[in-house]
Amino acid sequence: MRFWPEPKRERADGKRFLSWPEPLTRSRVGVVLVNLGTPEAPTAPAIRKYLREFLSDPRVIEIPKLLWWPILNGPILMARPRKLAPRYQSIWMEGGSPLLVYTQRQTAGVQRILSERGLDVQVQTGMRYGKPSIQDAMLNLRDSGCEHILVVPMYPQYASSTTATVVDEVMRVAARMRNQPALRFIKRFHTAPAFLQPLADKISALWQAQGRPQKLVMSFHGLPRQCVDRGDPYCRDSYETARALATLLGLSDDQYLVTFQSRFGPAKWLEPYTEPTLEKLAQQGVTEIDVVCPGFLADCLETLEEISIEVRETFLHAGGKQFRYIPALNDDPAWMVGLADLVESQLQGWQVRMDK
Repeated sequence: MRFWPEPKRERADGKRFLSWPEPLTRSRVGVVLVNLGTPEAPTAPAIRKYLREFLSDPRVIEIPKLLWWPILNGPILMARPRKLAPRYQSIWMEGGSPLLVYTQRQTAGVQRILSERGLDVQVQTGMRYGKPSIQDAMLNLRDSGCEHILVVPMYPQYASSTTATVVDEVMRVAARMRNQPALRFIKRFHTAPAFLQPLADKISALWQAQGRPQKLVMSFHGLPRQCVDRGDPYCRDSYETARALATLLGLSDDQYLVTFQSRFGPAKWLEPYTEPTLEKLAQQGVTEIDVVCPGFLADCLETLEEISIEVRETFLHAGGKQFRYIPALNDDPAWMVGLADLVESQLQGWQVRMDK
């Protein structure tokens, strides 16, 4: 079906008319799963490049550039990459960093499930910092004929320093496009059953096989306290996730604890802090704990090294006997279905059925 009349190609005097462009008979739908990012290699130069991009984002570091720039390009980028290199090396996988490997597996899983459901949707991985970039993912989708793009920040809880900076980058890329796609974003899914039920099932399966601990610790990534004071909803979202997960697991208030990890710099961050809290628990006689990180959908340095190695050592050294880190959802089959459900629910009104 054509949406405009076919013009005459040649006039009586032999001169040609300008022809109409070919009609757009169908446009595809694209999806970008966006995670934080990762160095390209577990080496100091690669980590330095990644940190420079990451810590230059004004939504991540809310310090005036005039004050922050000398600190970033001085002690941080000179010393920190060398300290981080062995930590990255301890968790590196054959295909790259765990964050990248698992995000790519999630992308492939969602692509497969949506295709099996008869949906003509192309799914790409994008990293906010590093590669593959958001820009590369969006341009690939546009080159494939995607007139509609759904962006899925892979953060269940909303924060300005995570979800909002993804939106910033997507709009920056779109601002340079002459033929912009229609855009949608998932803002948060912190209490969505599609996310929480697979996580609850994963925890329940562990407990059925190996028994329950004395306490479940839910460790979320930290955030400067001043961000929350200025209106960031991240702290509220985190506690709502914790309460909803505890309900699914049938836990009373004294059977679980919410903490915040990965504090950076001297400023006050959300409390209680994970490591000192677990040290105190061990000193008080709590000898068996499980730790889960419901803000991370893919394992990374902050879970595999900070929690599973550093915090574990602190807890055991303080008198703890059993420490179990419960891995992130990663490429869990039930989570792949849940993520596909979340994506499909946001595609309403877009022509995605292959038979249409």
